[in-house]
Amino acid sequence: MEENVNVQQDDEISLIDLFAVLLHYKWMIIVLSVLAMIFSVVFAIISIKMPPEKSPLPNVYTPKAEMLIQESSSGGGLSSMLSSSGLGSLASLAGVNVGSGGSSNASLANYLISSNALLDAVTDEFKIIEKFKIKKSVRASSRKLLSKVLKAEVDTETGVFTVSFTDIDPVFAQSVVNFVVDWMSNKFDELGLDNNKIQKENLERNIQSSYNEILKIEREIKKLGASVGYAGNAWDIPSITTGTAKLQLELEAQKQVYTQLKTQYELLKVKMQSETPVFQILARPEVPDLKSGPSRGKLCIIITFAVFFMSVFLAFALNAWKNIKNDPEAIEKLQLNRKKN
Repeated sequence: MEENVNVQQDDEISLIDLFAVLLHYKWMIIVLSVLAMIFSVVFAIISIKMPPEKSPLPNVYTPKAEMLIQESSSGGGLSSMLSSSGLGSLASLAGVNVGSGGSSNASLANYLISSNALLDAVTDEFKIIEKFKIKKSVRASSRKLLSKVLKAEVDTETGVFTVSFTDIDPVFAQSVVNFVVDWMSNKFDELGLDNNKIQKENLERNIQSSYNEILKIEREIKKLGASVGYAGNAWDIPSITTGTAKLQLELEAQKQVYTQLKTQYELLKVKMQSETPVFQILARPEVPDLKSGPSRGKLCIIITFAVFFMSVFLAFALNAWKNIKNDPEAIEKLQLNRKKN
């Protein structure tokens, strides 16, 4: 029982000693904390007043674009398209299992947003090297710079893919996001991930080709009909008539093909209206009128509390050094250690 009481008394004395140290150095702690608070507030005000290009802590803006990325409707899907286009390694990096037939267009989009092809395209389009005055390792440095401010995130449940870009110039940031959205849309078209869209483009080409063929045959029929009146030899008339009849048959066949293609085209349009495309832009980026950062209020609070805790630590360090100086045994030990060293 007596040992427990002594331990409790030692603990109470230790707490009292700690509190006494804080009281002894209270003005140092208060002054340092107040100075830190004043410094952080003044720094924040100066950073607002200075031009963004020269400010050590400028306002930044982050426009965003939202896209809906669905999986391919066909059985082969993304994996077959990537395999046929020779982009199997890209699919592996994107987390797409090409061999098993599984696909993830969202994973592919997430990979493309950080790919060198996109980063280099943005660099060339907006002259990033000249804009940010990059001198050394221009390609690598520009990619690294863009990777820090060009971000993307995907909601796996809804398939909504969000792209954002952060910069001190809101108009410039919006332009970059727009360019990225268009680049990704074109890339998805190049990879042929939307089967309905591919089929629609093929039908449009075939319809135009069939229509041109109809016009060509009609011109040939008119040409043959006109040549009958100018036939110098009666023996040529039967051959002209036969040729005209063949052209008429070809014309009727081509018209049937054209009708079937138009029917398929209209049915496909109805189908596409009822289905969500693989890559759909939900919201284009707007020029933001509110900054996305920095939070100067939080920064002032963090700096003030950090200096407060550092001053408390400094108070205990000064007190410990004072106790060592007043302790002959401790001084003697320090002197012995110096001699040994």
